[in-house]
Amino acid sequence: MGRGSFSDVATELRRSIESGEFQRFERLPPSRTLAENLGVARNTLRAALIQLEKEGLLETRPRSGTYVTSPDQEVVVLTAVEEATPLELIDARFALEPHICRLCVLHARREDFELLDSLCSKMETAICDPVTFAGADTTFHRALALATRNDLLIWLISQINIIQSLDKWTRMRHLTLDEQIIRQYNKQHRETLNALRSREPERAAVKMKEHLETARISLMRAEEDSVANRMMA
Repeated sequence: MGRGSFSDVATELRRSIESGEFQRFERLPPSRTLAENLGVARNTLRAALIQLEKEGLLETRPRSGTYVTSPDQEVVVLTAVEEATPLELIDARFALEPHICRLCVLHARREDFELLDSLCSKMETAICDPVTFAGADTTFHRALALATRNDLLIWLISQINIIQSLDKWTRMRHLTLDEQIIRQYNKQHRETLNALRSREPERAAVKMKEHLETARISLMRAEEDSVANRMMA
């Protein structure tokens, strides 16, 4: 990892714990070994360990060492949500939403299609209103998940919605929503819905993938522009 602040070291160790690299109740390597592995000074490591103790992820036992504790899963989930990158967000959606469309073909009811149709209409009348469009867009994708009747998928999509509601994501998302991209999104939403109504699971999945690829390109461009603007400031 190289040298960094204690918060950088804490982030690295936190991810190792959350990923399972360091298992629950496992003793960490001696501080000298761990500092060498991370490429940081021992006092920097010590400050990072203190921070993780405060978060409840580690416990120091006198004359025994530092151990991974049993973290609160809500803390782990919240950390993952807050630290998600644009690429991670889109990759997660690619993993979930095409198959959600397949399941919609199997489980969606008439009232689901009516809701999805009304949301498409709302987005189509919000071409010049990015805020209204974004709200209806989020509701549309959640409605797809709800139509699967799969509680786990619904929960996973709700976590993605939490990410998209964070200030940094809201600002970046709105940077992408010009009239041209909203028109393109509307076309893709409508094509996805038409495939669902026709009971064509693979065509619906393909249309969703096309939509997500458009979103990926748009979001990554917005992030690149944001980084460039910060460097010029």
